[in-house]
Amino acid sequence: MRLQAGDIDGFFGLAVDNLIQFLLILGLCGGVLGFPTSLLLEQVLPAAALSILMGNLYYARLARQLAERSGRDDVTALPYGINTVSLFAFIFLVMLPAKLAAEAGGASPEQAARLAWQVGLAACFCSALIELAGAPCADWVRRHTPRAALLATLSGIAISFIAIDFAVRTFERPLIAMLPLAVLLVTYFSGVRLPWRIPGGAWALLLGTGAAWLMTLWPASGTPVNPAALPQAFEQIGFYPPVPVLSDLWIGLTHPLTRDFLVPVILPMGLFNVLGSLQNLESAEAAGDRYPSTPCMLVNGLGSLVAAGLGSCFPTTIYIGHPGWKALGARAAYSSLNGVFFALIALCGLSAAVSALIPVEAGMAIILWIGIVITAQAFVATPSRHAPAVALGLFPAIAAWGVLVLTQALNAAGIVAGDASLADRTLANPAAFLATGAHLDGLVALSQGFMLTCLIWSASSALLIDRRFNPAAGFMLIGAGLSWFGFMHAGSVSAAGASYEISPGAGWSWAAAYLICAVFLWLTGRWAVATRQTEAAPPAH
Repeated sequence: MRLQAGDIDGFFGLAVDNLIQFLLILGLCGGVLGFPTSLLLEQVLPAAALSILMGNLYYARLARQLAERSGRDDVTALPYGINTVSLFAFIFLVMLPAKLAAEAGGASPEQAARLAWQVGLAACFCSALIELAGAPCADWVRRHTPRAALLATLSGIAISFIAIDFAVRTFERPLIAMLPLAVLLVTYFSGVRLPWRIPGGAWALLLGTGAAWLMTLWPASGTPVNPAALPQAFEQIGFYPPVPVLSDLWIGLTHPLTRDFLVPVILPMGLFNVLGSLQNLESAEAAGDRYPSTPCMLVNGLGSLVAAGLGSCFPTTIYIGHPGWKALGARAAYSSLNGVFFALIALCGLSAAVSALIPVEAGMAIILWIGIVITAQAFVATPSRHAPAVALGLFPAIAAWGVLVLTQALNAAGIVAGDASLADRTLANPAAFLATGAHLDGLVALSQGFMLTCLIWSASSALLIDRRFNPAAGFMLIGAGLSWFGFMHAGSVSAAGASYEISPGAGWSWAAAYLICAVFLWLTGRWAVATRQTEAAPPAH
């Protein structure tokens, strides 16, 4: 498969997405965790880039093999990169508490930051093992789960954590970001080719970057680029080969803090990575490209193991967005280009220079468009009668996004008030929320384990539409088991984000409710058979 114009667009979009992860690592690990720049440049980013390169090259090869077997020239490689959800979870729910605990025990800030990094390596390693363990049963889960359930979760994530966020940021910087969005809408909605055969994604990036730099001539414009930052960014250029850090990884694995975080944070994140991979594979199949589940998940796990062994705390995985990249015209080459690009960026210390030259606002229209396509796919690629099941599956992800916005708003209020404890004190008082009409407990319960909640309810709904009552009851029983052990609904939220309460009986009330629903669905199925109401329900109008 040769390089095509769509590969260039796909590369720009996937590169911007991965670049955002690199910028988050630089900003959060440096600012929140106190990691020294040398640790980030010499260990974390090269390790992350090597794991990204490994996965991208594998998925490009897999796409070429599928194209050869099928005789098609429209096969798109699976996108691959750092898992965003795990990135935030490991920083705020694993490494930051480890750092604070070390400092409380008398460690210096430098010692505490290093321990946080070592515990983060252990978290990444354990997450990889969970994905490797889930690989053998991946195909079985896909066969027994309605497509509507698998795609509904992705659409919820796409519309809440991708599309809405970038839409907000687009209208925050209209003079930079709105024209690139219009370029993409013209290119991909109307199909009109722009001058000089330059792909739409490249036009969007060029115009957005140009606008950002032109606005430096008008200081009041609030442009995101800063010419004064360029010299310092280019000073970091050098050669940073990845080096194994197995002794640091072993320290993290054997530290008591890692055991403290294993059940409440690392285990749920690992399970969600497994589920997310399955959903992305189903999304690719719905778009026309069927890839084997087990090898793909094994590569995800191996990529995360490589990352942890070389110094990155962040698992890599199949990315959300395959149908979007396919609609762009991307094939196999965009994946290889992305992997090679980030290997060069990290090994040469160019991350800060690239981020200083190209603002995120210039390329985020591509990611916004991807979110739109994924949301649309959930409705188009499933039977039309299952559309209500897809719509129902959007609610848990939107609730999770609402919790995120809520904690961000309360943290901002604490900064303004000069009271760091304001957010936690407010969140500890649900009655205050009820007084304003907000149901905090319900919002948190719906958001906890939202990917699993979406799967259970969308699957049951799709099966009920087809009047398959016993399998629908079976999914409710699965929901009861997951709730009982705290993987859904149970837990709490703090200024640092939501945390799980994983223990037998943690979510007993929700487990009892799911059990009651399962019994009701089973009895209804018996009634339907007795009264000969077993044919699938007609499409909803």
